[in-house]
Amino acid sequence: MSIFSSWRAMKSTLLAILLLVSGSAWGGGVRGTIKGDDGAYLPYATIYVRQTESGAVSDPNGNYEITLPAGRYDLVYHFLGFETVSRTVDIAEEFITLDIVLKAQVIQLQAVTVKAGKEDPAYTIMRKAIAKAKYHTQQIDKYTAKVYIKGKGQLKDYPWLAKKALEKEGITKDRVFIQESVSEITYTRPNKFDEKVIAVYTNGNNRNTSPNAYVFGSLYEPEIAETVSPLSPKAFSYYRFTYEGTFKDRTYDISKIKVTPRSRGDNVFEGTIYIVEDWWSIHSADLKVTKLGIKFHVKQIYNPIEDKAWLPVSQQFEVEGRIFGFEFVAEYLATVKDYKITLNPALPMEMTVIDETVQKEQAKDIEKKYGKKGQQLQERLEAGKEVTRKELNQMVKEYEKAERKEQKQPEVIEETTFKVDSLAYKKDSTFWAEMRPVQLTKEEVRGYKVNDSISEVQRRRDEGDSLKPSKSKGFQPWDLLTGDRYSLGKKTDFEIHFPNGGFNTVEGWNLIYRVSFYHRWVKRDSLKPDQPPRTSRLQVTPIFRYAFSRNVASGILRVDFRNRGNRFTLEGGRYVHQYNSDEPIHHIVNSLTTLFLEDNLMKLYERQYVDFKWRDRISQYVTAYTQWTWSRRSELANSSDITWVDYKEKQYTPNAPVSAELPNTSFQPHNAFVGIVGIEARPWQKFRLRNGNRQRVSNSSPVLMAEYRRGFGALNSDVSYEMLELGIRQQVKFGIRGTLDLLVRGGTFFSGRRMYFMDYKHFLGNKTPFVTTDPVGSYRLLDYYAFSTHDKYLTANAHYHLRKFLITRIPYVRLMGITENIFVNYLASPTANNYVELGYGLDGILRIFRLEFAGSFQQGNYLASGFRIGIASNIGIAFDD
Repeated sequence: MSIFSSWRAMKSTLLAILLLVSGSAWGGGVRGTIKGDDGAYLPYATIYVRQTESGAVSDPNGNYEITLPAGRYDLVYHFLGFETVSRTVDIAEEFITLDIVLKAQVIQLQAVTVKAGKEDPAYTIMRKAIAKAKYHTQQIDKYTAKVYIKGKGQLKDYPWLAKKALEKEGITKDRVFIQESVSEITYTRPNKFDEKVIAVYTNGNNRNTSPNAYVFGSLYEPEIAETVSPLSPKAFSYYRFTYEGTFKDRTYDISKIKVTPRSRGDNVFEGTIYIVEDWWSIHSADLKVTKLGIKFHVKQIYNPIEDKAWLPVSQQFEVEGRIFGFEFVAEYLATVKDYKITLNPALPMEMTVIDETVQKEQAKDIEKKYGKKGQQLQERLEAGKEVTRKELNQMVKEYEKAERKEQKQPEVIEETTFKVDSLAYKKDSTFWAEMRPVQLTKEEVRGYKVNDSISEVQRRRDEGDSLKPSKSKGFQPWDLLTGDRYSLGKKTDFEIHFPNGGFNTVEGWNLIYRVSFYHRWVKRDSLKPDQPPRTSRLQVTPIFRYAFSRNVASGILRVDFRNRGNRFTLEGGRYVHQYNSDEPIHHIVNSLTTLFLEDNLMKLYERQYVDFKWRDRISQYVTAYTQWTWSRRSELANSSDITWVDYKEKQYTPNAPVSAELPNTSFQPHNAFVGIVGIEARPWQKFRLRNGNRQRVSNSSPVLMAEYRRGFGALNSDVSYEMLELGIRQQVKFGIRGTLDLLVRGGTFFSGRRMYFMDYKHFLGNKTPFVTTDPVGSYRLLDYYAFSTHDKYLTANAHYHLRKFLITRIPYVRLMGITENIFVNYLASPTANNYVELGYGLDGILRIFRLEFAGSFQQGNYLASGFRIGIASNIGIAFDD
């Protein structure tokens, strides 16, 4: 993995919550310093140029420089906690010096006293701001702006095991990663963003510069990156608000509101938000939040654009965190320029919002005059008269509902286009010197020099230059034992996978070894150069397996081809398999339980087979798949009795599953020809549209599933049966409070019963201390094969992930990233007798582990209980070979 892809992955994890916008400059202008009245220089103070609707910022030492053409300009200097200062300057052809001293903010309390049992006045202010939040999202029909973003980051520490690999990629603790971009963006209500990147200065190959991920975020939305906004309709359930006074910013009255989470932890803000009185819009914000142990600090400065709407003009964003031993810091700085806005003509410009909770008499007068249904509401809004919060919410909801009906694609919740100018990567140092709203620091200049030298080495390597770093020597003999990946060209790779294997009583010790060949095809549409290329991938993987106790070598060849929404796989050979094709027991876990606990839980059989699989997204809502397999299946017996811990009361069990429905699961060698046809439908799926391509929004629709399986008597096959299964899976989010996952499946066998035990319906049981399967859809204490059936069955799984429940009521526990789960699993089959599991778990222990306790019942009678350990549910590691 390159340094660029490493940084890109880090950046995308860190930056999911931010709204960043920024700007550019010209030539001639004003420069100086900004400091407080105590003499301290103010870093990253905002300078807003009214005539250009643009913003700039001071550097870390309080210096600033703005390039402007000749003319008269009004400059507004702003720093949180200090009074805003305005200056008018006349610019000629040379720079003028203007040093600014900002006075500490004088905050005056309103003539309101908070008495015992009385409500803090912050709640009235926030109720009005929350009532108007939806209005602000619909207020602007369209705007254009120029966006400048500068980001830098540094890896402060890392595990010593990763040192060699990181240094091989040029990553050291003193290296600063830096990138800058300038874009022209256009927003069109309700959800469309167009972006054209006109300049990029970045680390070599890293071209992930789009600010759309940040522009899409807004504190006016109920959530931003899964964090509840202080302006969410549910904000009062998550936050306490404290009024800290009011101050003047030019002609505007600004209320300072302290935001305190009711329960500290991930995904809630803490800090201060400033609200413009009467406008009930955001003036600025200074907020902190944690996500998965990563700390984010966001500072936003807004300004009234054309005195019509308050929009962000600068942003400072700081990140620090530690994940799996990697400690990092990052800073992002942005400003905006050339705002041009068009207001929504359907919404009124001015209104007076009445808080009926406090202003009860005024609210009663409005209701008495206009009725409970708010008669003449539109006329009153257009005249700027008083309306209640309830009436305002009603108006915006009805407006949004009417708009959705008129939309051509109401299922698209977000639309973006992204273009990169052909000259974006060719801008010279003169361009950047003029464009930057703040000059680079010495550290940033040094970081660019290091990046440029490494990028030059990378460029020469990409172009076939014989120059290679001394630590990169291609294939080494020890790669056969450690694995590695090699580039055979721009679109072709070869990989030696790390060898693995384990122990089971059938094979004894086994070795699994595989290599892979990859080739990609990239095709661009010449008529649509801005569209992403169509990519296809071919993977050819031979897999070798050797069983030392049996002295048997086996293997398969797998050919996998993927092209956009479809996938084709052909494989064949000789291999061992679990009776349950979903493989409920991981081979490493089985090795541990076998050698240390003398529990040989994995039951295996062998097959020689040819398998064809095809999966295709036939529409944005429907995916179809099929699988056709011919196999020669043979029973296997134990061949090893090795154990590292010998329990006198235990002995290995035969390699034959135990089933209540089929007393004898042994079988003679036979042939089987089996076909599967399935379909998955997402009828209410929502999408994000990027450059014309639809991308599914996860969990926006339930998944309806249907699968038909049949054993055919053709091709000398010894099986004949039919099975039909129906199912539904749905995830329901309750804000940040919790997430409920539901999975229900039911099926039946019919039309013939000539089948073997591997053809039965099996369930994802578990008898080990470890859970390696999906926490939704698997059982914690169920025997692997005891209730397998060739008759009717029903499974139901409910998994509720809670942010705050029992021990997570302790703030320190939440701040450690720990959450709680409760789950219920149910199984009905002819022999299961209403099998039920009830469980409770702690999730996110050390950010990566999950500890669960479950109890099982049958017909309401207690069966067993036990603890289980798994990977945290939010990580979602796939445990496959």
